[in-house]
Amino acid sequence: MLLAVAVTLVVSLLIAADVNRSGPTPWAHGWSVALGALLLVRRRYPVLVVALSVVAVIGYYVAGNPPIGVAVPVAAAVFSAAEYGRMVAAAVASILLVAVSVIYRLTDGQDPGFVIGYELPGHAILLAGAIALGDSVRARRELRRQADEIAALVAERYRHETEQQVLAERLALARELHDSVGHALTVVSLHTEVAQEAAGAADDDGVEAALQVISETTAATFADLRRTVADLRQQDPAERSEAPVASLAVAVRPAEQAGLEVGTRVQVRTPLPAGVEAAVLRIVQESITNVVRHARASRVEVSVVEADSTVTVRVENDHVGSGALPRLDRPGHGISGMRERTHLLGGTFSAGPLPSGSGWLVQATIPTEEGP
Repeated sequence: MLLAVAVTLVVSLLIAADVNRSGPTPWAHGWSVALGALLLVRRRYPVLVVALSVVAVIGYYVAGNPPIGVAVPVAAAVFSAAEYGRMVAAAVASILLVAVSVIYRLTDGQDPGFVIGYELPGHAILLAGAIALGDSVRARRELRRQADEIAALVAERYRHETEQQVLAERLALARELHDSVGHALTVVSLHTEVAQEAAGAADDDGVEAALQVISETTAATFADLRRTVADLRQQDPAERSEAPVASLAVAVRPAEQAGLEVGTRVQVRTPLPAGVEAAVLRIVQESITNVVRHARASRVEVSVVEADSTVTVRVENDHVGSGALPRLDRPGHGISGMRERTHLLGGTFSAGPLPSGSGWLVQATIPTEEGP
């Protein structure tokens, strides 16, 4: 709107100036209004506006109106065409208008030196400047649009990464709670039932043994919770509790208390990374919990062996029959948690029946060196 008003006012002033004292026609100022009105639709029809502006200027002179130049009336039109990416249309219209003006004035007998040497460069520079300015505005607008898109993409990426980080932390916390608190509650529940049965049978030794297991289990669970809280607070590893592998005896004790024969083998030559040691303990704990809760077994073998920059955890029992061991097609949270822990550390995990059909094996192989 402002550009249309400006063109109308400038052209009207040039007409009113009447530099050659020829006197404008009655409808001369109508051309200024027409040139300005065309710019009201320059955004939607930039090529049509520049074409009609050229026709309007030629028609103005054909009607015998006083001179107003050729560059000034159409400068805004070619600027708009270049601003909206119509560079070819703006350049062709400018060249055509200047060529028609020069040819007409030369054939009319005007001084060639004045027309070509004085006025032509001014008109050409003005129109070329309008085209260059329009293209510059278009380029800046495009750069700004691209910058906004990049900023939006970066913000979206950061939001996605933050959501993924929060989700990973929630999954890690869920695994810790399931593996530590879930394991402890299973043991406590089992030995509470043992204590109740022993109390009913007046078996003081049985009650005492069951309560001892409950006490040890709750103490170990509190230690696990302290370790989890230390991890969440990102405390110095030196302030954390002892290495999980050293607590392997506590992890297998529920199986011993349940009357299973337990064999353990630990061959670890060097201190394991904290994350690997925690995974080893949780895998053993969850496997023992599954054996106690689900397996009809009499013996369980636990081994933790380090070799070739990996540590392999195996928990094998002699389960027989069709007891309710975890299904492979629809594993529970325990199997999923063990698999997630192993995969996050770059290892491999498997759980399923032994080839012989009598027994169940959980096996995880985890790299001991820090991965990418």
